[in-house]
Amino acid sequence: MNSIQTQDESAFTVLVERHRRELQVHCYRMLGSFEESEDHVQETFLRAWRRRETYEARSTIRAWLYRIATNACLDTLSTRQRPARLSPGEVPWLEPYPDRLLDEAAARGDEPEAVVVARETIELAFMVAIQHLPPRQRAVLILRDVLGWPASDTASVLDVSVAAANSALQRARVTLKQELPERRLEWAPPAQQTADERALVQRYIDASERNDAQALVALLHDDARFSMPPEPGLYVGRETIRAFWTEGGLGSDAFGDIRCIVTSANRQPAVANYQRPPGGSEFRPLALDVLRIEDGALIDVVAFGPSVFPSFGLPATP
Repeated sequence: MNSIQTQDESAFTVLVERHRRELQVHCYRMLGSFEESEDHVQETFLRAWRRRETYEARSTIRAWLYRIATNACLDTLSTRQRPARLSPGEVPWLEPYPDRLLDEAAARGDEPEAVVVARETIELAFMVAIQHLPPRQRAVLILRDVLGWPASDTASVLDVSVAAANSALQRARVTLKQELPERRLEWAPPAQQTADERALVQRYIDASERNDAQALVALLHDDARFSMPPEPGLYVGRETIRAFWTEGGLGSDAFGDIRCIVTSANRQPAVANYQRPPGGSEFRPLALDVLRIEDGALIDVVAFGPSVFPSFGLPATP
C-alpha cells in the first residue's frame, strides 16, 4: 500500500493542492474556458481522492493528477456541442486567463511550472488554434508538445497505443499550422514587452478614453483581426474593423465616456474598459480587450464581456 492510500483527507488535500494552478492551466488549454478550468480542478481532486487506490508509486503524483484531469476534460468535451462550422480564428467559448494566476503557477520557478505557463503556448492565438483540434488530438498535442511528455506516457493517459498517440500528434500539428495566424507558425517565445509596445498600449488607452475611433484604427495592423467571444464573427482587416466599430457607435456622442485600466491576460497586454453612458452617473464594466502586438501595430484585439472582470480582480468602477 502506498502513502497516498494511507493518508487522511486533510493530508491528501495538502499533497495535491500544490499542483492546483498548473492543473488549472492544463484544463484551461483543454477547454478554453477559465470558469470551467476551475471546476475541473475540483473534479480532478475529487476523482483522485475517490480513486486514490489507483495511484501507483512508480508514477509521480503530478503525472497521476494530469491523467485524471485530462480525462475529466475529455469527458466534458465529449458532451459539448460544437458549431457545425467555425471560421479560422473563431472560437465562441474562449475566455481569457489572468496573468496574476499564471504567475502563481510559475512562482516556484521549477521547470514544470515554467513549461506550463510558457507564453507561446498560452497566448490567445495558440488557444484559439488548439480549440479547433478534436479533443483527443488536443490532449496529445498539449501533453507532448506543450508539457514535453514522452509518447509512452501520453499513450498511457489516453489508454491508446504509442503508435495511435504518435499518429494523433502528427495530425494535430498539421491542423495547428493551418489554424495559427500566418506569422505565428513557429512557437519561439516572443520577447518581453518593449518600451515601444508599452507606449502603443498607452496610445490605445488614450484613444479609447477620447472615444477617438480614427486614432484607434490607426493603431491597427493592415491585416488586424478583431473578435468578441462568445459572439460569432471574426473581423479581418483595418477597414473591416473600422466599419464594425463605427457602426457600433464608437466615436459618436451616443457611445458615452470610457475609462481604462491596464492589466494582462494570457501573457499579453490587456485593457479593461469602463463605460459611462450619456447622462449616466457612474462608469460600469464594458469589455476586456486582450491585445497582441506585431511589427509596432495591433495585430489582434479580442474583446471579452464584463463577466470576466472578477477573475482579473478588477474593480466594479475605475
